[in-house]
Amino acid sequence: MNEATVPIAALQPSDSPRLDGEDGAHVRLLAQSAEDLPPILVHRGTNRVIDGMHRLEAAALRGDETIRVQYFDGDDADAFVQAVRANVTHGLPLTMADRRAAAERIVGTYPQWSDRAIARTTGLSAKTVGGIRATAGHPRLRTRVGWDGRTRPLDCTEGRLRASALMREKPTASMRQIAAEADISLGTVRDVRDRLSRGDDPVPRQRGKRAEPFPVPPPDVVRPGPGPAQHTELLRQLKNDPSLRCSELGRTLIRLLSMTALDEPERRRLADTVPEHCRPIVADLACACANLWWDLATHWSAARPHPMRTEDRPAPRTASADAVVYGRFADQRQLPEGVGEQEAA
Repeated sequence: MNEATVPIAALQPSDSPRLDGEDGAHVRLLAQSAEDLPPILVHRGTNRVIDGMHRLEAAALRGDETIRVQYFDGDDADAFVQAVRANVTHGLPLTMADRRAAAERIVGTYPQWSDRAIARTTGLSAKTVGGIRATAGHPRLRTRVGWDGRTRPLDCTEGRLRASALMREKPTASMRQIAAEADISLGTVRDVRDRLSRGDDPVPRQRGKRAEPFPVPPPDVVRPGPGPAQHTELLRQLKNDPSLRCSELGRTLIRLLSMTALDEPERRRLADTVPEHCRPIVADLACACANLWWDLATHWSAARPHPMRTEDRPAPRTASADAVVYGRFADQRQLPEGVGEQEAA
């Protein structure tokens, strides 16, 4: 920005973010000051004042014919953003109505800017900017530009899943390395790490919204299990096996397998028993249980062919009460070597 002294008559009124214009009392207060007023900010192409209308009117009130200015190079939209930034950080503060109106305008002019970037410009919270954006009705973009100038995806689901997979594959990698490879922020990586340490999903559920239902896996990717009659017979064989029956852990395993041996009518009754408001929680707990059983099943079947290829495994979401439930990190786990290469004999 170059500084110069120009005639007051040569300057144009600002495209001010102040809805009610300049404050007369503040102008008179500045005019009474014996100190030299700081230079005002002027758009070079139009001589329009960007920041400093109170100082300009105070200089005119004192009878000054010239005023010191600094020139700003940029288009009109950039000039308005600069005016908002300047009036947020010094001088007579913008009112809340002024800031909200400025945010609405900037959201329309720069829809690619993130809520945090606009919040820092206008002096609002990111949550307030998000609410303004939601009511403005602008098209939803896939990416946004942050305060640091970096472009990031609006939906961090893929990045979070990549980060969780990288943490498993590279347990010694730093969070900065994970953030760079997953293309997400360092704060998001920390959140993913904390979620995984608690056993939670790396992708948070939106507050106030139910998780969308998990799609039922296609029949051709579900490993066929025994029918009810065969299930009962297999449990009988395990109960009679002394290697399991005579150990505490073996008896625990048999009890757990017996508890999940439900026939179709029992399964239907159990599904209908869960009230609507509890189903998302029950589904999450069922996913956690299914995740454990899946790990055990793949471990036990490592020595025999498995009909499901790794790439065929369904993406874990939520399972309905009568759907096959897979662990929420199932798509990130590796099947044992040789599993899924051919149909079981």
